[in-house]
Amino acid sequence: MNRYGLIGKTLGHSFSQRYFTEKFAREGINAHYDNYEMPSADGVVELIASTPDLVGLNVTIPYKKDVIPLLRSLDPDAEAIGAVNVIRIRDMRGFNTDVIGFRESIRPLLQSHHTHALVLGTGGASLAVIHGLLQLGIEPMSVSRHTAPSSSLTANRSPLTVITYDDLDAQVMNEYKVIVNCTPLGTFPNVDECAPIPYHLLTPDHLLFDLVYNPEETLFLRKGREQGAATKNGYEMLLRQAEAAWEIWNE
Repeated sequence: MNRYGLIGKTLGHSFSQRYFTEKFAREGINAHYDNYEMPSADGVVELIASTPDLVGLNVTIPYKKDVIPLLRSLDPDAEAIGAVNVIRIRDMRGFNTDVIGFRESIRPLLQSHHTHALVLGTGGASLAVIHGLLQLGIEPMSVSRHTAPSSSLTANRSPLTVITYDDLDAQVMNEYKVIVNCTPLGTFPNVDECAPIPYHLLTPDHLLFDLVYNPEETLFLRKGREQGAATKNGYEMLLRQAEAAWEIWNE
């Protein structure tokens, strides 16, 4: 039986474990998916040595960067982003399917006037989103509570400048019509929280994408919808990144 799993520090409820367990049952696949909590990313070495039927791993925070030195090679997307969320065991190659999930989930909603995007938050997920936006020909700008240089995405690309929420005036909001929330704000049970953007400046030309998917409509998305903006949550992104991982493991 082939074995797959998720590594992280504290996993608790796992979307990946539920998704793949249901997939295996639904499609009659003789495989098993486990959660592997470990105090450091170095635990991957022992896990692989002790689990000969292990085929693939998902990686979640805080180990998406920490596992990189343990791998033999990286997919170009993972190398550019500097984070790995999928490991193929047979060649110890790292991939980033977050960028695939995001890019293909937002692509159908894009219009010709969607040329610039605000990326809320500067955590690990934001780097995959920024990379995906660049692949779609959209110029990103990072927004955080504090101004700071962001990590460069490639060796030959200048670091992105991070602006603050206080910088989001009418001019910025008019130019940057795609807004992606990469923060955990609004996640259940804290459903009354949302990023402090000037929602009154949103228009039907804006597109709001929230990586949060629980609840289905966050306060961020509801405020956008009330201004006529197009909205989408991160559930399809999760599904797409999971299926991309399955294809990588079974290439």
